[in-house]
Amino acid sequence: MASRRVRLPGADEIFRPTVPEPRPASPARRPTGRQRHDSKITVYVSSGELLDLERLRLTLRAEHDLTVDRGRIVREAIAVVLADFESRGERSTLVRRLRDDA
Repeated sequence: MASRRVRLPGADEIFRPTVPEPRPASPARRPTGRQRHDSKITVYVSSGELLDLERLRLTLRAEHDLTVDRGRIVREAIAVVLADFESRGERSTLVRRLRDDA
């Protein structure tokens, strides 16, 4: 008769070491994409910004055959802004937009 006992993973399978990815030296920064992420932040957005983000997600799916979640879009946007800042610094879109808001 077979055992009904369920095999549970051991601690070494659950608590695997995580090694941060090396930071790219060039402005060709890539987002992490589909993987398990070890850090989380909370970002508050207006209802209009959330609707725009959802419309973008649906447009990417309908017109470009890209099925991505909102988190992936945000990580892509962060990668683009960081690469622009690293390569253009003072002239980056981020610096200009933040100055315009100040």
